[in-house]
Amino acid sequence: MRIDLHAHSTASDGTDTPAELVRNAAGAGLDVVALTDHDTVRGYGEALAALPAGLTLVTGAELSCRLDGVGVHMLAYLFDPEEPELARERELVRDDRTPRAQAMIGKLRDLGVDVTWEQVARIAGDGSVGRPHIATALVELGVVPTVSDAFTPEWLADGGRAYAEKHELDPFEAVRLVKAAGGVTVLAHPAAVKRGRCVSESAMAEMASAGLDGIEVDHMDHDADTRVRMRGLAADLGLLTTGSSDYHGSRKTCRLGEFTTDPEIYGEITRRATGAFPVPGAGGRER
Repeated sequence: MRIDLHAHSTASDGTDTPAELVRNAAGAGLDVVALTDHDTVRGYGEALAALPAGLTLVTGAELSCRLDGVGVHMLAYLFDPEEPELARERELVRDDRTPRAQAMIGKLRDLGVDVTWEQVARIAGDGSVGRPHIATALVELGVVPTVSDAFTPEWLADGGRAYAEKHELDPFEAVRLVKAAGGVTVLAHPAAVKRGRCVSESAMAEMASAGLDGIEVDHMDHDADTRVRMRGLAADLGLLTTGSSDYHGSRKTCRLGEFTTDPEIYGEITRRATGAFPVPGAGGRER
């Protein structure tokens, strides 16, 4: 089985619609794909309606968190999407995305970049506006060559010249909320130093004690040495280890299935979940 547990659609900051995403996942030879848009499950219905035979869909989300000034992304799988407390927190984060993006645009304009809200809103479309949409605008304007090059201290990285804060969950609270909703939690790309500051290994140990289920080890932003170190840490802490593409369509260079999760780990994730269950495709049809 080929299992990719981290992918984004136009419901947040990917460039594939949810329907295109599941079709592309099947075309990439995947057996299982998780739709993990930022702080939303809004794309799940469309993905499910288009789900091809032979592909299983896992519902999920990538929750925006912050700990001691460090951005943390928490992957949540197979939780009850209607559970009110977690749904309310996701809504608070989403509602804060627009004023945060407008604040970052204001900072960029103060730095002499001729970016506008209208340009960023066009790029975001129906998705929840985020930094990748602003980064795409910077690429369009020729300020940076790629989206990744916008995530530096000079521009949009945490604490960067054009950075602005938004409402974010405490990761310990995120673990509690997801578990209460019957879900499973995995810390996304925990040692991706190229993105900026990372949480400490001691903080990861505290999260493990608080109920964190796993860490994402095999990821394009972890080099070989980092993957070995993270795998050893996971073993010491009794955490599951996952691998995934963090696919964003054409917005990033990663490909669906570039990194994958071991079937035994996936099986353990599904065994632990009680809020929702993976859905196997039966042919796919557009609504």
